[in-house]
Amino acid sequence: MTDPRSNEPERQQLRERVDRQAERMKKAEQERPTLMAQTAYIGVLGLLLVLPVVGGAYLGRWLDGLVEGYSMRWTLSLICLGLVIGAVNVYFFVRER
Repeated sequence: MTDPRSNEPERQQLRERVDRQAERMKKAEQERPTLMAQTAYIGVLGLLLVLPVVGGAYLGRWLDGLVEGYSMRWTLSLICLGLVIGAVNVYFFVRER
């Protein structure tokens, strides 16, 4: 027969590991974002992407209005530029968080 005391250090190590894992699981459960926080986060991402596009559209339309005749060159160019700027904004915001 084996002595039950010879397994005691192993049991103690196992008990400590299980306790640490249980504490990590509890901490992860408490830090989980709420539905309202997730909704606000998605809203901010949307605004970061859409506002430069809309701003580019308005600025481009105004610049095209200054040119005689029918032109959409500035509008399309600034919408594309706004899309790139918005995508970079979203990338940096997500990377920071």
